[in-house]
Amino acid sequence: MYLHIGQETVVKYKDIIAIFNFENTSVSKITQEFLVQSSHQNQVVYSNDELPKSFIVAQHKKKKTVYISSLSTATLVKRGNTGGIEG
Repeated sequence: MYLHIGQETVVKYKDIIAIFNFENTSVSKITQEFLVQSSHQNQVVYSNDELPKSFIVAQHKKKKTVYISSLSTATLVKRGNTGGIEG
């Protein structure tokens, strides 16, 4: 199963570690450092060019990826509760 996080970007459910509200968490210095470090390590993927509302931390085969999405955490949770995309 996959979670559609915007545009043409999908993430496997089993790879998702956490989903965060961008506005609430990005004010934290620790979160800012995490996002900057992830960016410097080329681990950040933007689902589109719109204003970010959430970010998803995923790991597949020991490779961490941070997905930046313009969808709210509430929308992502709703999509997850409805079953997502099979594949």
